[in-house]
Amino acid sequence: MALQTRGEQMLALRRSRMAAAPAFLRGGFRPFFLGGATWALVALSLWLIALAGGLTLPTGFDPLPWHRHEMLFGFVGAVVAGFLLTAIPNWTGRLPIAGAPLLALFALWLAGRAAVLFSASVGMGLAAVIDVGFYLVVAALAGREVLAAKNRNLPVVGLVILFGGANAVDHAAALGLVADEGLGWRCGLSLVVVMISLIGGRIIPSFTRNWLTKQGVRDGLPGQPVLFDLITIGFTAVSLAIWIAAPDSIPAGVGLGLAGMLQIVRLARWKGLRTFRDPLVVILHIGYAWIPVGLVLLAGSIFDPAILRSAAIHALTAGAMGTMILAVMTRATLGHTGRELRAGPATVILYALVCVGAVLRVAAPLDLVDYTLGMEVSALAWGGAFVVFLAAYGPILLAPRLDEKN
Repeated sequence: MALQTRGEQMLALRRSRMAAAPAFLRGGFRPFFLGGATWALVALSLWLIALAGGLTLPTGFDPLPWHRHEMLFGFVGAVVAGFLLTAIPNWTGRLPIAGAPLLALFALWLAGRAAVLFSASVGMGLAAVIDVGFYLVVAALAGREVLAAKNRNLPVVGLVILFGGANAVDHAAALGLVADEGLGWRCGLSLVVVMISLIGGRIIPSFTRNWLTKQGVRDGLPGQPVLFDLITIGFTAVSLAIWIAAPDSIPAGVGLGLAGMLQIVRLARWKGLRTFRDPLVVILHIGYAWIPVGLVLLAGSIFDPAILRSAAIHALTAGAMGTMILAVMTRATLGHTGRELRAGPATVILYALVCVGAVLRVAAPLDLVDYTLGMEVSALAWGGAFVVFLAAYGPILLAPRLDEKN
């Protein structure tokens, strides 16, 4: 009885926090989507200015490692946290974390960004503690919710813990404590690819099936994940693990190439070609398509020096991560604020911009377009997608649900 009473008290406390919180703090997607999109622009802009010689970054990281770290563990990590904190209530049936606890968590993420940026002054060790600590807190909060509901999504929480560990390794490399300076970001990138494979394999066929059903389609609908999907995810994870340990090895190249082929077959089974009339659905397929492209290019870079590894890495980051993040942020923001799941003109524009930016960022190092022009237009288009997102969706993230009062 005492345990039940305690549970009821916690539920009542969370309800009161939801009711008293400003709209911005009534769901993890609100601060973390807004913060993540803003940081993507800030970090990209600072990197480009520093690359042009117009700024010396006040960080203890070298400029390129800082850029990689902040786009992966800063920007992508924020959106992962926002997605997880928003998805968990749907998985568990429990109320979302809101109000002061959510504000404190968001402040911890902001402190991590500031500490890493100014780590030359505040110290690399303190920056690492704050930055890595954010992921440990997120994992603890998510784990508490999943365990309390006896939910099956505990492996996703495990991936967040591993992502925090990869972040720690990247800090250690910046401090010179790890001989392989790329170990941390390779681990982090690989974990995000596995997350997209795992979560994308649930939401993409589900949203596609729902949309096709609404169009009156009854045959050939994408189904639930089957053994083939588990094999594909597992093979992709193992291949990436080999690449993490031995990035230039033949086994890594063979494994990544085969994983890319399996991912192509998997994507084709989701019937994406039938969804072009709905941008909110087709963009998920386009974003996921960058996973096999990136894996195949990464394999090719091991066997052919003409295929630069940077093209493969940016297929997975600017392509898969950037596109999937915008696809999920737009859809989740509309759905969780009580708005119609319909892509307006601004949404279509930002989808087009992120696609153009990703294509050019991959094509430029492969000499498929003029390198300088391709890189410049890529940065403008990819960054522009987030400008449009902030302009169109920022007010929505700050406002109450359509069915709520201020």
